[in-house]
Amino acid sequence: MGIAKSIAVVAAVTFLHVFAFLLAIGAESRRSTGKVVPDEYDERSYCVYDSDASTIYGVSAFFTLLVSQALISGVTRCLCFGRVLSTGGARTCAITSFVLSWITFLIAEACLIAGSVRNAYHTKYLGDYKKHDLVSCASLRKGVFAAAAAMTFLSLVFDLSYYWTFTRADTGGWVKHQNEMGVGMTDYGPNVRGREYNDNKGQVGGGRI
Repeated sequence: MGIAKSIAVVAAVTFLHVFAFLLAIGAESRRSTGKVVPDEYDERSYCVYDSDASTIYGVSAFFTLLVSQALISGVTRCLCFGRVLSTGGARTCAITSFVLSWITFLIAEACLIAGSVRNAYHTKYLGDYKKHDLVSCASLRKGVFAAAAAMTFLSLVFDLSYYWTFTRADTGGWVKHQNEMGVGMTDYGPNVRGREYNDNKGQVGGGRI
């Protein structure tokens, strides 16, 4: 891979992950909260929730992180469909980072979508209760989007580690070039030179006859 292409991939993945991280932090800080409000007849009560921004942030972070993971998986062909990696520490580290990046990615996505759906449910759900039955309003518990932000950051670390070790272990082009050189060099080996000498000798002898 070219240096310019590698820098572009790293920059794009880093930007998308950081953006998803900030969106997840925003979703955590803007979780919907409700307050108990009595109706006009003071017989029943219901919950009034504030802005639904947390759901928007969570869904945006979900798709941003998805695009970033799809990008690095496409560039590396998901490790399984590309060229054969060279054996050694770089290959082992690439496989390990690949597995960990997908684990953290899936956990982050699960937290983002679950938090967004639950937060939207609390915000959109309408119901009234007898006044003495409703004490507080349900809301998304703290830490769901924060966990998603933490997993997003870890996913970035493992993605960059995976891509770096992948580029170090990706020697398919060099191996192919070596094989081509090896085939070409056999045309100039000592056995070939010996055959050429014998053929020429035979041709000279035949000319004398």
